[in-house]
Amino acid sequence: MIRRLAFLLAVLPLAGTAAAERPAECLIAQHQIEYIFPLPQVARAIAAKKLNVLVLGSASSTLPGSNGVKDAYPARLQKALTESLPGVAVKVIADVKPHRTAEAMVATLKGELSAAKPALMIWQTGTVDAIQTVDPDQFTATLSRGIAMAAAAGADVILVNPQYSPRTESMIALSTYTDDMRWVALQHGIPLFDRFEIMRLWSDLGTFDFTAAADKLAIASRVHNCVGWLLTDLIIGAAKPDGPHTEGGQ
Repeated sequence: MIRRLAFLLAVLPLAGTAAAERPAECLIAQHQIEYIFPLPQVARAIAAKKLNVLVLGSASSTLPGSNGVKDAYPARLQKALTESLPGVAVKVIADVKPHRTAEAMVATLKGELSAAKPALMIWQTGTVDAIQTVDPDQFTATLSRGIAMAAAAGADVILVNPQYSPRTESMIALSTYTDDMRWVALQHGIPLFDRFEIMRLWSDLGTFDFTAAADKLAIASRVHNCVGWLLTDLIIGAAKPDGPHTEGGQ
């Protein structure tokens, strides 16, 4: 019983530590986070006080400008995880390059996993595949290969689907690829961070105006900040040994 209590204390953040930092605009979409599948490797890493995270992504994992790296969600994720997990050494390694399909990411994945030794791989993909109209069956097969490679390297996986914007949705068939990513996540029993639906909710509610001509970078920075916090909620919630594993954490 004492051992179990110690483990629970190791994986749970101190109450109020991270919550005070979350802007209200982030919390609007918190109910979209699904805690259906656990992250056992992350739980072990947190208990061992050392958590390495590999973020595998393309252009939408970055921001332009001199502060782009600092303001993009991988850096925000490291900050949020560090604040939420006092006493845990958190390191987020970003393998982020533009114009990469899922296949291109998998081609170099073995080396990235070997170098980073992550307990968790966060894999953001789908947009470039949609733009290049990659065959959906090929796309899902590639996702499965990448997930298997991560598992073989001792890493849990969270899939992150494309960004939402009203303009992009009218030009690119993103829904095919977002649906495929949800299906692959269910098949493999891993979490999906549904960035597409979260951003669509923000757009529908007017939380963020993705059609505004001005302040695009400022809005993007706020969105990345929220993505960092919401990913933190998902990671910590899914790593709890007896945490809720239902939609919205209910």
